Amino acid sequence: MYAERVLSGMRPTGSLHLGHYHGVLQNWVKLQHDYPCLFFVADWHALTTQYDSPQGIEQASMDMLVDWLAAGVDPKQATLFIQSKVPEHAELHLLLSMMTPLGWLERVPTYKDQQEKLANKDLSTYGFLGYPLLMSADILIYRADKVPVGEDQIPHVEFTRELARRFNHMYGREPGFEEKALQAVKNLGGKKARFFEEMRVRFQQNGDREAVEQAKAMLAELPHLSLADRERLLGHLEGTGKMILVEPGYLLTEASKMPGLDGQKMSKSYNNTITLRESEESVAKKIKSMPTDPARMRRTDPGDPAKCPVWQLHLVYSDDACKEWVQQGCKSAGIGCIECKQPVIAGILKEQAPMRERAQVYLDNPALVKDIVADGCEKAREYARETMRDVRASMGLEYR
Repeated sequence: MYAERVLSGMRPTGSLHLGHYHGVLQNWVKLQHDYPCLFFVADWHALTTQYDSPQGIEQASMDMLVDWLAAGVDPKQATLFIQSKVPEHAELHLLLSMMTPLGWLERVPTYKDQQEKLANKDLSTYGFLGYPLLMSADILIYRADKVPVGEDQIPHVEFTRELARRFNHMYGREPGFEEKALQAVKNLGGKKARFFEEMRVRFQQNGDREAVEQAKAMLAELPHLSLADRERLLGHLEGTGKMILVEPGYLLTEASKMPGLDGQKMSKSYNNTITLRESEESVAKKIKSMPTDPARMRRTDPGDPAKCPVWQLHLVYSDDACKEWVQQGCKSAGIGCIECKQPVIAGILKEQAPMRERAQVYLDNPALVKDIVADGCEKAREYARETMRDVRASMGLEYR
């Protein structure tokens, strides 16, 4: 069984905003305490839609890395690296492209959605069509079994699972696989062998995924089982072959509840963001300029917090007592809109303060970020090389 491993990445879009923090980075900070984590800058992915203007990708990558570190991602606990600095991603992507049905790529839900959203861009490129395959290579190269995603990204993980299954079925059939797998089952001993076969039948005849998990748990308790036999048994269990690429699972993450300055989802495309390290003066100015309930034309007019974008920020940053104060004060016109906005300003600045402090260390000494990335890239390459050795061997591309 391969070790638990979490993998996640972000396209380099420059400085990140509070929506990124609440939607992704807070979760990364938690995960790094529970699992070995690899977090990468997906700079090649940026080229799928930015191929005609790549000049800003490098600086955007470094700005984003500083934001990760500012948010509390710890390079002592997680591996931070840049996708293009690990060329094995491209090699696996190429080899997978040889056996990926074209229809699989065209069926990915986001393919047509993105084409419609970015209608002003010419996205009739192989890179855009093939980006789900590159995403799969990113995951499979590290044999990551946990990928944190939102609901809309689950199809990408399912696509990756299908791809791993297809690869293992096509290339995991070593000579004499069936005989070796049956011998490995026999070597488990009577009781365990019968249990294994029962779980295999339950899965292959009824599609019972729980049976697979039970069989895997049983194998995990056998420390003296050789790696080769373990992989043969896993392949035999699921009807594939020797497990060369690991089918990933996903860790479902909640969508960011961080609203933007206009009440919509915080997004650069809506021009309604506050960046992680934005100055105190700019934060205060933006919040003070936010629109409020249109019914409050004058200070003495009562309002309804439910119709005010500022209330959405109170839900994120204010405690119950403050929210009660806002509800009563707004509806009775007991407080003005500027008064209402002050606790939000204070809440955002309090959240940002440790980020600014952590970031300053790296802004004062940019070489620290480069050292962190260099170490992370080397560690990531060790994992990637190990996978590619097995991939090449299974495809007959060793040339010893």
